[in-house]
Amino acid sequence: MLTTLTTQEEVMFFDTDCGQVVHNLAYLRMIETCRTKLASALGMDLVSMSETKEFPVLVNTDINYIKPAKLGDTIEIHGKLTEVGRVKFWFEFEMREKTTNTLLITCRQCLALVKMPEGKPLRVPQYLRELL
Repeated sequence: MLTTLTTQEEVMFFDTDCGQVVHNLAYLRMIETCRTKLASALGMDLVSMSETKEFPVLVNTDINYIKPAKLGDTIEIHGKLTEVGRVKFWFEFEMREKTTNTLLITCRQCLALVKMPEGKPLRVPQYLRELL
């Protein structure tokens, strides 16, 4: 089973501020896309979650802005599952400008699996714990 995934995004005008530098929320959207696709590969796909009502919920995001991306850049987002506990699991991300491989962002996110609509935390499935 896949524990890493790379996605790619082209910086669009709506991703930037008036100086044509990527806005911090755009980076988070790109990370969210990578994490959602990686979670799907790990068995937490959107259709299954809507049926079981068990969703990974973001608990914490630590992000380091190292160098800005600019309008027209292509960004590669490298995501990986790095740690799995009983009720929480962690993903780490690196964002790099594709042509120069320049490191732009590092990010670590903590998630918990939650049963909705009750909001009840669940144990992380055994198969995820066995991946690492």
